[in-house]
Amino acid sequence: MRSVEAQLLHRPPGLGAGDVVRHLLAVQAQDIVSALLAFRARSATLTRADVEAAWQSREIVRTWGPRGTLHFVHADDLAWVHALTRSDTGALRRLAQEGVTGDDLLPLIERALAGQGPLTKADLAERLAGRATGQGIVHLVALAASHGLAVLGPPRAGKPTYVHAADWLGAPVTPEPDRGRALAELVLRYRRAHHPAEPGDLAAWSGVPLGDARAAWRPAPAPPTAADDPVVRLAPAFDEYLLGWKSRDPILAPEHARAVFPGGGILRPVVIAGGRVAGTWSRKAAAVTVTPFTDVPGGLLDAEIADVRRFLGG
Repeated sequence: MRSVEAQLLHRPPGLGAGDVVRHLLAVQAQDIVSALLAFRARSATLTRADVEAAWQSREIVRTWGPRGTLHFVHADDLAWVHALTRSDTGALRRLAQEGVTGDDLLPLIERALAGQGPLTKADLAERLAGRATGQGIVHLVALAASHGLAVLGPPRAGKPTYVHAADWLGAPVTPEPDRGRALAELVLRYRRAHHPAEPGDLAAWSGVPLGDARAAWRPAPAPPTAADDPVVRLAPAFDEYLLGWKSRDPILAPEHARAVFPGGGILRPVVIAGGRVAGTWSRKAAAVTVTPFTDVPGGLLDAEIADVRRFLGG
């Protein structure tokens, strides 16, 4: 059984937003509200404002990370994570599909971003003067990010923003030059937050080649002590507890898999009870609706529903 304690789902006291990110290594963040709710699932005291303040202060950074997917990464970890996850192949392929071509794409987007602070897609469209539109703009930023030149800033009026890394962090993100050192850190940090796990799990989660994962694999740190009390959590869509391993079979019964993963890249929020997926849930404003697969302790579930409301501000 996967360890809810390794994933901090037992909610140990005293952790700030940066502590949670550093322990998990990265928090999936293509959907911002889901990412914020991942912090809530791991802390009884963090508020939404606390997480947003850590982002605004640059302690945590939203950027393309493992598997080329948007994540929150701790600022102190950017160099070695970037060394292992950077690749411009996907961005260049998507740009070609969008009809954005030329041998000046990297300087083009760097000039558009430099010295401007966070810009929305509409802002960038204006600065790019027709060279890219729609998703082509996002893929241009991803290209810059793969070279350490861009990250995502906090939203403005609900819209994502993109910012030159030097403007936001003081300097471009420079990859750790020692790949072996970066891989060793990856293995240590991944195994601390994912118990039990195998090299194939690490490769699937991080996107590093399986051979590299196997070569760098080391004995696990001591397994975390099991929590004294039963753990029931409302985990958000795209939570690390479901995405952090190659297979979900140990925690998700096959007959319920389609309810959680209906297709089209959708991964629904889930109820975790006793370390397994016990249902799905959804919310609309302050209303939380739970669809259980099995019996879930009512008092613990009610407390979770109330805490979701607390975290989202009512």
